[in-house]
Amino acid sequence: ATHEAERVNGFFLFAGLPWPVVILFTIALVIVLIGHGWAIVLFIVGGTAVKTAPNRSTELTDSFHWVFIVPALDEEVTIADSVNRLREVNARHRTILVIDDGSTDRTPEVLAGMAGSDLEVLRRDPPNARKGKAAALNAAWQHVRGEVMQRPSFAHANDENTIFVIVDADGRLDPEAPAAIAAQMQDPQVGGVQLSVRIYNRFNPLTWMQDVEFGVYGGLYQIGRTEWGTAGMGGNGQANRLSALNSVVAPGAPGPWRDTLTEDQDIGLQLLEAGWRGTHEVRATVAQQGVSDLRRLYRQRTRWSQGNLQAMSHLSKIKDVRCSTIAKLDLFWALLQPPLQAIVGLATIVALFFAIFLGTPFISEGTQWAWLWLAFLFFLAFGGTAIGCMASGRGNGFMGYVKGLVIAIPYAFYSWILWPVIVRATWRQFRGASGWDKTTREPLEADTSAAR
Repeated sequence: ATHEAERVNGFFLFAGLPWPVVILFTIALVIVLIGHGWAIVLFIVGGTAVKTAPNRSTELTDSFHWVFIVPALDEEVTIADSVNRLREVNARHRTILVIDDGSTDRTPEVLAGMAGSDLEVLRRDPPNARKGKAAALNAAWQHVRGEVMQRPSFAHANDENTIFVIVDADGRLDPEAPAAIAAQMQDPQVGGVQLSVRIYNRFNPLTWMQDVEFGVYGGLYQIGRTEWGTAGMGGNGQANRLSALNSVVAPGAPGPWRDTLTEDQDIGLQLLEAGWRGTHEVRATVAQQGVSDLRRLYRQRTRWSQGNLQAMSHLSKIKDVRCSTIAKLDLFWALLQPPLQAIVGLATIVALFFAIFLGTPFISEGTQWAWLWLAFLFFLAFGGTAIGCMASGRGNGFMGYVKGLVIAIPYAFYSWILWPVIVRATWRQFRGASGWDKTTREPLEADTSAAR
């Protein structure tokens, strides 16, 4: 009887392990289960947001003035492709503003060769240049308000109908993006709209997985939060109402953006705290380059992860955001992801150590419910990614969900190999390190069509 009890307890309580390990595993188990449950909630809520997306129209699009902001620092490889695609965007009142942030390569010459009435280059030179993306965007904000909006072409523009659209220098904006953004912006409380991001150089497993990653983030988390008005901003493909940006400028600040490693995430949270709604659009995309080698990807994601750590400073302000209680809980949970992921990652490492070096089995010998335990472990490992991958395939019929299930397992492994960035980011934050070099662009392929 005692032996049978031990076998049952072994299934439920990690019997035989040291008590600190039991506590760690229990906390990690709770985190994973809550995360999976929360993913299901967002999946369901996101379905409603997709079905009730506002209608698009040319008249509505033409009621806005569009300023496409392109931050550029040594972007000779991709800048021409990005600007040429912006010239194909369907927007009647359009200005393309490139911020040349002190480029020392051929970026100025490339832009000079593309001169036209629809393209304006704002050149920044040292010591003002190369101060980060936030500084470049603030310079654009100052320039638009101080000069661009004073021109006759902006005679009917105001802070409410002027939309800033940020497109990275490697970005390829969907020509119909303004129509999708305008549909969301017809709600005067919407201060920010984020487009779905795709990877156009998805020619190897690593860049292909980055495309899946952005699809999961947009199709599950962002669309789920759109129903609550709490979708975040992601930089590339981010659209903001000028009046919303103006409302978050602190006294004496050079502009709405603050100097953080993820200035896009920070501005999105600032807008929510100021009472604006944030939404996400899956009907239009912005495509960008993925990083094709693991070393550079770790470097990029360490910066993003450190930015997420910095964003935890917003935790105390979540209670004041004008949204439902469930939306506030979601924001709180999202901001806590760095430490929560660290706990789950540590638990995984400890589990592998016990299994490989100490011979501790994952399943107690003779446990009669071994098959159920295996199914539970499989759900813990792949359940969340399966839900996310299925959400990314939403809108493509039954086969979209099937494809999502198929790619869930390789995508889970991709997610796991990114866990070390949490350690690197935490160490950098602890040391007070904040300097970063920009991600190097890769030569464009002969086929420069946008991602589909």
